[in-house]
Amino acid sequence: MYRVLQTLIFALMATAALHAGPPGAGEKILPFPIHQTVLDNGLKIVTIEFDSPGIIAYYTVVRSGSRNEVESGLSGFAHFFEHMMFRGTEKYGKDKYNDVLKSIGADNNAFTTDDYTTYHTLASAEALETIMDLESDRFMNLKYSEEAFKTEAGAILGEYNKNYSSPFLTIFEKLRNAAYTVHTYKHTTMGFLGDIMDMPNQYQYSLTFFNRWYRPEYCTVLIVGDVQHHKTVAMAKKYYGKWKRGNYVLDVPKEPPQTKGSVVEMSWKAETLPILAIGYHGPAFSDAQIDMPAMDVLSQALFSQSSNLFRKLVIEEQAVEFVQGGQQDSRDPGQFTIFTRIKDPKMIQKVSDEIDGTIEEAKTTPVSAERLAEIKSFLKYSYAMGLDNADAIARSIVHYIAMTGDPESVNKVYALYDRVTAEDLMAVASKYFDANNRTVVLLTQEGAKQ
Repeated sequence: MYRVLQTLIFALMATAALHAGPPGAGEKILPFPIHQTVLDNGLKIVTIEFDSPGIIAYYTVVRSGSRNEVESGLSGFAHFFEHMMFRGTEKYGKDKYNDVLKSIGADNNAFTTDDYTTYHTLASAEALETIMDLESDRFMNLKYSEEAFKTEAGAILGEYNKNYSSPFLTIFEKLRNAAYTVHTYKHTTMGFLGDIMDMPNQYQYSLTFFNRWYRPEYCTVLIVGDVQHHKTVAMAKKYYGKWKRGNYVLDVPKEPPQTKGSVVEMSWKAETLPILAIGYHGPAFSDAQIDMPAMDVLSQALFSQSSNLFRKLVIEEQAVEFVQGGQQDSRDPGQFTIFTRIKDPKMIQKVSDEIDGTIEEAKTTPVSAERLAEIKSFLKYSYAMGLDNADAIARSIVHYIAMTGDPESVNKVYALYDRVTAEDLMAVASKYFDANNRTVVLLTQEGAKQ
């Protein structure tokens, strides 16, 4: 899951110190009240007051990521708009927008995932109205020429080529493409290469994409820090009140169950050690069902640096540089992914067998009560200890807003950790870690002997 269980390929942040101290059993993981108001147009305003005098983190969550790219040949537009949203409007052109941010000393950026896009600003609390003016304007009135569109589309192709010079990102792309048949998780956040190359020809579609998703009912404004909810809502009505709802309804193709395992072998021209990636279709995020929290705990039991497999393969036998496994949260069923880089090509089969053996053992051998308690404590404390500033809190909470639309999901899902049992771990291992539900990608150096 998003919290601490990312594989190497996701490289998402681990979090670290809660002013109120780590939570005990039955306590909320987030000890600060969450205030929510939905405007008449569907825009949700969420504030969390935190002791950061004079500082606020202002986040806008758009529940549109690469998952929303359902038309064939048109992947990559969620990420594209992460770029285009900085192109300016008639009121605040690109240069003027940046000049205003500089004048108030604000730090501003954005990121895109499979399931959502987020725009974030860290600034003084006194600048709240200025920020809201800037952000509401670009969300309601973004304007760019076809020439500017083509320029940015070309830049995205350059970004793709740079990113995918990495064997890890390339193998991840191959894994997703092989594991999914119809669901939009088949392509990564950046999109298929062919679609990116054709993107300069899709100016008209870009307008369609923006009109679909940059609507108030798909967005949440989250402000954390030195903020008062009632004043913020009144200000939001002033600046966002004229933003009109859209009418597009998303229909993401449902991925059918995988009925046969698959193996993809690929070569890499540059010098590299073998990289093995194994993916199993897993559960979707839920703040009510036990499967995802159980998968998180199982990930730590099997693949963390305190696991038997890590100790054997990395420390004792030194057969691999690392071994990691986990599942990123996702709105629809995602993938539990295991990555390892093997030091000697002759050891590929042995390493693969060790991973398989660890998984099979997990189906029938219960984790001890002591080990289970340690893992639960680690998961909760490592999250709670990161909530030590307004920006860290906001960055965490936007994830839960994106998953369910409800920031309280953070408290609900962490409460589920207390309910995970050793029997739950064996149950999810048996349910998801099936050879017919598995996709394997093996990357080796071109011409290397195995």
